[in-house]
Amino acid sequence: MSGELTQSVIKRIIRQVGLECSARGQSLSETLVAFMMKAVVLDPRNDFNMDRLHTEKDMQDLIQLCVTRLLDTTNPSLSTIKMQVYFDMNYANRDELLSEQERVLEGKLAPVVRAITERGPHGQEETENVYQKMVTYALLRSGLGSPTDVEAIREVTAALQSVFPQTEMITFISLSKKDKEQQLKDLAMLVTGIRLYNKQCQKGGSGIDDLPDILHEAIPSAAQTLDKHLNCCQLLAHRYTALLESMQEDSPRSSQLRTSKLKEALFSVRQYEAFLCILQSNAITSAQEVESLDVKFEAAMIALKNTMQDKTSIESKEVFPLFMELAKLWTGYQNEMLLLSFLTNMAENLQQFLEIQSYLFPGEMLTSLLEGVTVKSDEERIKETMETRVNVSDFENQEWLFPETTDNFGQLLIQYRGFCAHSIGVKGIILPGNPAIGILKHKEKYYVFSSKEAAYLFAQDPDKFIQLNVEKAKKYAELIQLLELHHQFEYLVPHAQIRNAKKDLMKPPPKCDSGTQTDTHILPPTIVRSYEWNEWELRRKAIKLANLRRKLTHSMQTNLSHMRRENFTQVYLPKDVGTQTKHDNSSNVPKPQIFLQGLRGGSSPTTHMVTVDLTRPLDET
Repeated sequence: MSGELTQSVIKRIIRQVGLECSARGQSLSETLVAFMMKAVVLDPRNDFNMDRLHTEKDMQDLIQLCVTRLLDTTNPSLSTIKMQVYFDMNYANRDELLSEQERVLEGKLAPVVRAITERGPHGQEETENVYQKMVTYALLRSGLGSPTDVEAIREVTAALQSVFPQTEMITFISLSKKDKEQQLKDLAMLVTGIRLYNKQCQKGGSGIDDLPDILHEAIPSAAQTLDKHLNCCQLLAHRYTALLESMQEDSPRSSQLRTSKLKEALFSVRQYEAFLCILQSNAITSAQEVESLDVKFEAAMIALKNTMQDKTSIESKEVFPLFMELAKLWTGYQNEMLLLSFLTNMAENLQQFLEIQSYLFPGEMLTSLLEGVTVKSDEERIKETMETRVNVSDFENQEWLFPETTDNFGQLLIQYRGFCAHSIGVKGIILPGNPAIGILKHKEKYYVFSSKEAAYLFAQDPDKFIQLNVEKAKKYAELIQLLELHHQFEYLVPHAQIRNAKKDLMKPPPKCDSGTQTDTHILPPTIVRSYEWNEWELRRKAIKLANLRRKLTHSMQTNLSHMRRENFTQVYLPKDVGTQTKHDNSSNVPKPQIFLQGLRGGSSPTTHMVTVDLTRPLDET
């Protein structure tokens, strides 16, 4: 049967099983149905394989087997599989959960961001509308208050106007779309920091919850609840384990209870314990993160108060980074609230999968069956075997690791989630392994054991016991995830494909629907604005440049501008240069008055002429 046919048949079976269960009042997810079909195929008791899907009868048999298993509400194995499917589909680590939350927030804010960044306003009224949308964006981005809270809107508007007045909208409009989005995020963080500072100064803070105090109360409460659930399930696992061990030795006690049901109940409790340990580890990480945030937030608030110091004005480069740091730390508090709520919901929802335990094995029944049986905890079992150790000289071709001779001993990746590698396949029960006995390294994998005897038996033929564990996981499909055996069951390949593998019969390549979207202009424009096609325009520019070459450039620097910046001045001198001056001068000197006497003659025939100088002296003028 080809790979394409196999995939189509599997999808058909899953769909048909889902419809059958829905008709009988059980609405199940396709993931759960697919996992159950895998469990039915793997179970050797069903004597089933994928090559038998040639006729309609074969498919109907598989469908009926799956429906029967899925509708058996008294089966602990089904509850365990449901719990595993639920955890796989809903659990996410810190990074995944926070990134998903950021993606959801970006999706909710996308319409507001588009309304602000895609096109610029063309009038005063549109500019005011865009500015009001920026206020809404800052409020929604911070998560501090409701958009319907008038007091919160007033605080956000005042904070935004203090760092980004409406007159700055002209500059904002000229930015590119990417720069607008980045500035929006920065403004939202600044507004958040300002509101937090005002709340600390008791000058505002409408709609802002005291997240640090809430977390200080909620985290210990959640940790206490997880510890309570963990202790209960561990006690139940210890009692189931002790009862199974006693049933293997005492046949009358075994006749009172079905061993297979009890084993399935033990696997279910151990799986629940593993999930609770994961949630508890996350709660511890959250508590540590909150302690770190408390120290950083207090330090940032003190630094901000010292910087402000009742000043009426302060440079933005000094105070803006402090506001943004305050907003970033508050986002950390909000993330921890989200994570804590997620962990609490997960713990509550996982609890429902253990309800069948009290129905199948009531406390009174267990108490009566455990009369005369010693119930040991995991710690007590490990403590009993602390003094026993494998003798390395008894094994020539086996490598054993011990704490005092191995670097990073506690960080080794132990197989089967740290449970005994021998008891799983041989006894069908899960016992905690003790690394102090010795860790067996076999084919680059590490195995631990519950006792020295179990270690010796396993080391004689490791491959045999590993295969026994695989067969046990085929019988109890929930062990695949509990013991982390996914590498043993990666694909359900039909036997016909295995036989024809040498004939280049390969699986069809995986396919998926995908799409991409890019901005209209992701690169800056390459239009040369200085290009001219007109020859006469080019000549005009050339004449202008030639004229500039004959000009002089002067610069001047004074004591006030020294070491500050360079100043340049360029002027055009007049073409014709000329000078015209006028000089008037005068002096005041005596006017010469000289007379001649005797020019007319007289009685004597000889003329006697006398010169008479009547000019006034120079000092009298």
